[in-house]
Amino acid sequence: MSRYTPTLRRTVAVATIASTAFALTACNRSSSSDSSSSGGGGGAKTVGVSLITKDSTNPFFVAMQKGAKADAAKNNVKLTVASGKQEGDDQGQITAIEDSIARGDKGILITPMSTGVNAAIKKARDAGLYVIALDTPPDPANTVDITFATDNRAAGKLDGQWAAATMDGKPAVIALLDLFNDKIVSVDYNRDQGFLEGMGIDVKDPKKNGDESKTGKYTGGKGGDYTIVCNEAGNGAEDGGRTAMEKCLAKNPSINLVYTINEPTAVGANAALKAAGKTALIVSVDGGCAGVASVKSGVIGATAQQYPLKMATMGMEAIAKVARGGEKPKTSDGLDFFNTGVALVTDKPAQGVDSIDTTKGSQLCWGN
Repeated sequence: MSRYTPTLRRTVAVATIASTAFALTACNRSSSSDSSSSGGGGGAKTVGVSLITKDSTNPFFVAMQKGAKADAAKNNVKLTVASGKQEGDDQGQITAIEDSIARGDKGILITPMSTGVNAAIKKARDAGLYVIALDTPPDPANTVDITFATDNRAAGKLDGQWAAATMDGKPAVIALLDLFNDKIVSVDYNRDQGFLEGMGIDVKDPKKNGDESKTGKYTGGKGGDYTIVCNEAGNGAEDGGRTAMEKCLAKNPSINLVYTINEPTAVGANAALKAAGKTALIVSVDGGCAGVASVKSGVIGATAQQYPLKMATMGMEAIAKVARGGEKPKTSDGLDFFNTGVALVTDKPAQGVDSIDTTKGSQLCWGN
């Protein structure tokens, strides 16, 4: 099939229109707790905004910070960038939220760590701040004013559909490398459960990882037998991915299909497989520039590409507009968030699964 189907062209076209409407840009890298202001924005009053990411080392969040930093000057926003110390640092985000309230900011852009930060978000909204979640829809969705994010369920399904088709009816011995095992995060269960749904494996509670049947039949592609060996948390990091994969291989060295929450986890998983003298088909989510390179080199078979620059710049402009009395953004039709788009990146297209190749993925990585 074509790697760039009419359906995907429509998706990219919609994303392009949205991008134009919100005047997206990308620029210099920013760092945690960095502030800037500008006299731009057509003389409009300066608006204070905080961007609070999960960490400041993951390339995904670094790209998001770039987009917000660039858009701040254009919209006459005084931007403060902060983050947790690492994935799972709820308290770091809570402190940043409280600092934003104390500073008198008009809004917050946040990639919420978990439900553990919900109370702090409510405190910010009660104080009059307009709060937009990026990338990770909170649970429940109305914890924030609106979310700009990938449809993470759809991203996981793309991975699963491609994996099922690529397995070509062979038994699938699966490792699921998730984000956390001690926190409930929507992006975590949506990608994991979406992957299983894409494979054609029945899920029980769609908001819970690990409760599906460990053996059975997958119905995607030509269909076949499956065995789920493990659900291990890699904490979204390369070293965590390697450790998680090592644990899974200790349970069953015959793993031939690996789902990973993101690309750093995938790289770590590949390192563990290589050290053990094993190979497996790896799928992931993010579609960052390094991740696309990993697809091109064969480390990752396919990855679902997100657009964090778009999330950040759209969010930045939305808060500036609302703070100045403008119209509030609206969710996408049929969803409880604004969908910023997703595309599967692979150089091995599968029949019936929309995808783009790594050349196109490199042009689009991070939303450039």
